[in-house]
Amino acid sequence: MRTIPAELAERYEAEGWWTRDTIGDLLQRGLAAAPDTTFRVHSSVRPWSGTFGDVEHLARRLAGGLRERGVGPGDVVAFQLPNWMEAAAVFWASSFLGAVVVPIVHIYGRKEVGYILDAVKPKAFVTAERFGRLEHDPAVSAHVPHVGVVGRDFDDLLGDPLPGVLPVDPAGPALISFTSGTTRDPKGVVHSHQTLGCETRQLADRYPPELARQLTSAPVGHFIGMVGAFLIPVLGGTPIHLADAWDPGRVLALMDSDDLIVGGGVPYYITSLLDHPDFADRHLRQMKYAGLGGAPVPTAVTSRLTDLGIIVYRSYGSTEHPSMTAAHYTAPRDKRLHTDGKALPGVELRLTDDGEILSRGPDLCLGYTDDTLTERVFDADGWYHTGDIAVMDDDGYITITDRKSDIIIRGGENISALEVEEMLLTLPSVAEAAVVAAPDERLGEHAAAFVRLKETPAPTLDDVRAHLEAKGLARQKWPEELHVLDDFPRTPSGKVRKYVLRGSVRAR
Repeated sequence: MRTIPAELAERYEAEGWWTRDTIGDLLQRGLAAAPDTTFRVHSSVRPWSGTFGDVEHLARRLAGGLRERGVGPGDVVAFQLPNWMEAAAVFWASSFLGAVVVPIVHIYGRKEVGYILDAVKPKAFVTAERFGRLEHDPAVSAHVPHVGVVGRDFDDLLGDPLPGVLPVDPAGPALISFTSGTTRDPKGVVHSHQTLGCETRQLADRYPPELARQLTSAPVGHFIGMVGAFLIPVLGGTPIHLADAWDPGRVLALMDSDDLIVGGGVPYYITSLLDHPDFADRHLRQMKYAGLGGAPVPTAVTSRLTDLGIIVYRSYGSTEHPSMTAAHYTAPRDKRLHTDGKALPGVELRLTDDGEILSRGPDLCLGYTDDTLTERVFDADGWYHTGDIAVMDDDGYITITDRKSDIIIRGGENISALEVEEMLLTLPSVAEAAVVAAPDERLGEHAAAFVRLKETPAPTLDDVRAHLEAKGLARQKWPEELHVLDDFPRTPSGKVRKYVLRGSVRAR
């Protein structure tokens, strides 16, 4: 883990950003204050309806069962589940135990899941027997001592309810969230009880009051999805409504039948509703606000929503530093529509000479599971080198203009270009490969692959996709366009000029 300068830690505690509460403490108080609050899963395969109290009882039985099996404070519990009630039970149970929870996005394939489980070595792992493309492969988790599969033997992990919360150091790890980036494999980002608690309060303080009946469709295997689904509502005593798949027609129907609200996310969540044939003017009543982030936000989208009377506001963050900047929903229109906001309370930002954003704050992670990555992006003064390039106006609002890091953000999901490139190089006909971000009207970005051949014929896009599927690469990482080049544009040292490739796909 990185070394946090003592003066920063003292300041965060003195200013109230960091407290002595663990995540288990926060959950226990919130659940006790609102046990009858609604908890519903809107699903075509595993619908569920109950209360906070019902889910807490299951979570405490799971915590008790895991405790009987030797799982306790500091141990790791991982789960790969869709937006189901059992995901909340695993997260809450882990928090009561003082265990470190590792959520895994349910669309990750066996390659990514195997890497994560090998990296964190959990004592327990909970997954689904089957959901969409997710299918439990016992071989992937064979080294995990205790495995529970929802839909099969999950109940075998349950025991007598665990009372209270087991004590643990609030400065210690509470969560490890894996995110794809410039490295070949997913990066394990470690958050403490203090950084996670601070982030939860930061997000909750920015919510417009009308979002109390919000439908959560963002995957709870994502850091922000899990915080938004299982922490913020408990702290505020507001209902939890989950959808395990994004179906615009179904969401519109739920807005009618259950008076639910859609309050933002990646731009696709909003635009797919507006473009659906069932969309009607009456739905705008439940779309008063649109907090956009997690993917590039085109000006055309913010203008379109504004013309419909929707109050748009943007934010910027990452798994490492979740809430760096935001434009408040009451900010001037120009700031909301055309910038990514300004530093949030407690957060410090500065730009280097080349425009790279450096940040530090009380919600900044502890580091990575890979020490070499930690050393690379955190300096001795506590600054996180984001790799993102921005400009800042006189009022402190920033606008992201580029990324030094070679990441493709498709619908809020980070894709490592290096990982896809290495997979492409296992095709017999490919001598060299480069993958870049291409604009995508629906998802913000998608992967575009450029290849130089060592033999003909050239593979088709379908050939590439079949190859990557056989390799176990998650489908969202597959290239959605393929270009064959005689050679790549290069620097004098021979490196591929990826900005030239990005420019070519943007021009198309």
